[in-house]
Amino acid sequence: MSIHVYDLAHARAGDKGNTSNISVTAYSDEGWQVLRRELTPERVLAHFRHLTPGPVRRYELPQLRALNFVIENALGGGVTRSLAIDPHGKSLSALMLTIALPGHNEGAAV
Repeated sequence: MSIHVYDLAHARAGDKGNTSNISVTAYSDEGWQVLRRELTPERVLAHFRHLTPGPVRRYELPQLRALNFVIENALGGGVTRSLAIDPHGKSLSALMLTIALPGHNEGAAV
């Protein structure tokens, strides 16, 4: 069974040129531990592969129980060049929340 990032956290996205910046903030200390262990740059890149070749970098902010992901080449060239409906990539935070994290019981309280 798996849980999803949305079970453990909320997310916000920002942009700078062709780079998306997505923060994921855990609701609890237990959720933070799961996210820190399972939400890897490789897992994020695999989930976003249809949008970007990467790279993806991850930064930890333990005091905030947050991870910050910098996803390059994700915005179709940037706001002024992209033909995407969402040129700023704000909906990418919703896509981040749908990532499944394996090895955890779906109904478990975290």
